[in-house]
Amino acid sequence: MELIKSLDRLFEKIEGSLIVLLLSLMIILSFGQMISRNLFHQSLVWGDTLLRQLVLWTGFLGASLAVQKNKHISIDIFSNFMPPALKKKVLIFTHFVTAIISGFLAWAAWSFMQFERESESVLFLDLPVWIFQTILPYSFLIIAFRFLLKSVGNNSSESHPTNP
Repeated sequence: MELIKSLDRLFEKIEGSLIVLLLSLMIILSFGQMISRNLFHQSLVWGDTLLRQLVLWTGFLGASLAVQKNKHISIDIFSNFMPPALKKKVLIFTHFVTAIISGFLAWAAWSFMQFERESESVLFLDLPVWIFQTILPYSFLIIAFRFLLKSVGNNSSESHPTNP
């Protein structure tokens, strides 16, 4: 189990670094587009499309990190009225079901990505669309993995999101 948790921490570091890199690239590209439009009355034709893809990647990586850090969205109206023993069981069940649903979403995202790969769609600069969609199955798979880890971990302090 410790090996799996250390693998999760490695993914966390990689995802965090990628988010910093992508956000930096987004800032530089959008600033460059703004300067180019205002001073030279032209811009990179593919710049806005790339920015949209970077937003997609940043959002999905952020969602994955949010699950890992217990900062994901949680609706816990009923859990506030439950006794602690029942609350823990419901939380474990909820994490397990969320892992299954995320697994199905990962499979659907993989199928969607494969469809785009077979159709040979191009986004810009002759880059295939499916390359930019790899974040979808990856993030749903990691989210499923992290919720499954929370459901078998049985540690309610790690499993419950902290409310700000």
